[in-house]
Amino acid sequence: MRVLSLVTLIFMGISPLSFATDPTPPSNSTTYVGHGISMYGDLKYPPDFKHFEYANPDAPKGGTVRLADIGTFDSFNPFIIKGIPPAGIGGLFETLTINSDDEAFSVYGLIAETIEVPEDRTWVAYKLRAIARFHDGTPVTPEDVIFSFNILKEKGNPFYRSYYENVLKVEKIADDKVKFTFVDGSNKELPLIMGQLPILSKAYWSNREFDKTTLEPPLGSGAYKIDSFEAGRFVVYKRVADYWGANLPVNAGQENFDAIRYDYYRDATVALQAFKAGEYDFRSELTAKDWATAYDFPAVKSGLVIKEEIQHEIPTGMQAFFFNTRRPLFADPKVREALSYLFDFEWSNKNLFYGAYTRTDSFFSNSELAAHGLPSPEELKILEPFKDKLPERVFNSAYQPPTTDASGNIRDNIRKALALLNASGWEFKQNKLVNQTTGKPFEFEILLDSPAFERVALPFAKNLERVGIKATIRTVDTSQYKNRLDEFDFDMIVAVVGQSLSPGNEQRDYWGSSKADIRGTRNYAGIKDPVVDALIEQLIVAPDRASLIAQTKALDRVLLSGYYVIPHWHIRTFRVAYWNKFMHPKIAPKYGLGFNTWWIDLEKEKQLNTQRGK
Repeated sequence: MRVLSLVTLIFMGISPLSFATDPTPPSNSTTYVGHGISMYGDLKYPPDFKHFEYANPDAPKGGTVRLADIGTFDSFNPFIIKGIPPAGIGGLFETLTINSDDEAFSVYGLIAETIEVPEDRTWVAYKLRAIARFHDGTPVTPEDVIFSFNILKEKGNPFYRSYYENVLKVEKIADDKVKFTFVDGSNKELPLIMGQLPILSKAYWSNREFDKTTLEPPLGSGAYKIDSFEAGRFVVYKRVADYWGANLPVNAGQENFDAIRYDYYRDATVALQAFKAGEYDFRSELTAKDWATAYDFPAVKSGLVIKEEIQHEIPTGMQAFFFNTRRPLFADPKVREALSYLFDFEWSNKNLFYGAYTRTDSFFSNSELAAHGLPSPEELKILEPFKDKLPERVFNSAYQPPTTDASGNIRDNIRKALALLNASGWEFKQNKLVNQTTGKPFEFEILLDSPAFERVALPFAKNLERVGIKATIRTVDTSQYKNRLDEFDFDMIVAVVGQSLSPGNEQRDYWGSSKADIRGTRNYAGIKDPVVDALIEQLIVAPDRASLIAQTKALDRVLLSGYYVIPHWHIRTFRVAYWNKFMHPKIAPKYGLGFNTWWIDLEKEKQLNTQRGK
């Protein structure tokens, strides 16, 4: 999870959770008050900071930016499992604190003016800013915070119940202060997690059904509100002229566009052609082939469109083919391992991706949390108590996805796959793989929500066919895809589970047994492993950074040993293309793209329009 900001005192000598105090508390106090908190050390930004380093406080406001999204939307309630919300809807709702994108895990007060936490970390209290307002002018109160917490747990997406599982109660302790009390102080991140709570208006929702979809523009407190829309086609957000937080240091130089418009396209191919035609302004390219071949159109050559690669240090998590282990077909780890030999990443990277990607070999890739090599002594201490429940490979070998020479000849991998399948009760007969007991053929469906992934899935299906497996590829629209994911109505999907530099509560939702059968959770693979459950709980209560790293690596090894996924790939840059009317700060944030710090140069926009004949 992403957490908040930093301070200067380390609690109890065992935890990296720190606080920057303003002012310094009396020596007999056991509670520290700060403008921000962090998991990792001293806050980068002091109490009197003026702006984040990666933002330009002198950036001009103005102009309209046009963006694109794929699929559709049918609801403005992003907090429930029902419906599909539009891109950008998060800009309507402020939180108690806000992340700094150039610190690993730090947050600073947004709605909250100050943050209080005791040494034992059994509670956190937020003093609310007197200026914080909803768009109708009403103040943000402790009652709104309490309502938001309760309604999200009771009627929100199941994720919230998991995320806030260790919160015992929330209460108003002053006219401008709210306090969250925890079950105990073992979860070091909870004081930061609660700052991520989106704050909703109790008065607004008191006469509305929170668990229903709606196309009524909701009341928010953020820098933008919905100006106009047509369901499934476009939505326009307009910057709030009297936004209460505009002059806060955490917002300086950000949210610079007067209006943000998202247009919806049927698929990525159509969207790319629309960008070339100038129908929208900014594009983040996710397809390596398109990045290599599709940006040679005249506007790029003449400088009207800029191509740029921006480095980042964001953990890339896991993108993969996810098995649904709820299906009997994929209940056996040997079967899942066998199929991993039939995905030829090297061929795909060479022939489809122009060598742009690195193979993913960890659920926490591109970070110090990823397990590589043999387990360290610290990891072994964590894993040894579960030795009788884990395969030997967890202890004596490093996970490595099957590899090829990129030629397309995978005979060695086919032999290994067939050996594993035979050991699992399958045999190759008359060009089909059939179950030795039932005689049923091995058939399944790969469910996709984008035609762009068909070119990846088709070669994989072809290799599966070589061992007698029939894999049908089905691409469905966004609504159907979401419904099927929510109901776990799939055999295999392509999914992404992102990670932060400080994993915590959210791991329950990704891999926990208790979430495997709860509609709408993100345990796509249906993992039900008591060892995984135990490791998640140990990770959550890790007392310091070194322990967290060791716990995460141990969890990583166990997840990899279960072959719940066939890993894909990752890249360490943002690939962006944009019509040449933007400026952005010279310093980019380490842990984000920072598009909200960009601005429109009106002179460049005028020149662009002239050159395009507008």
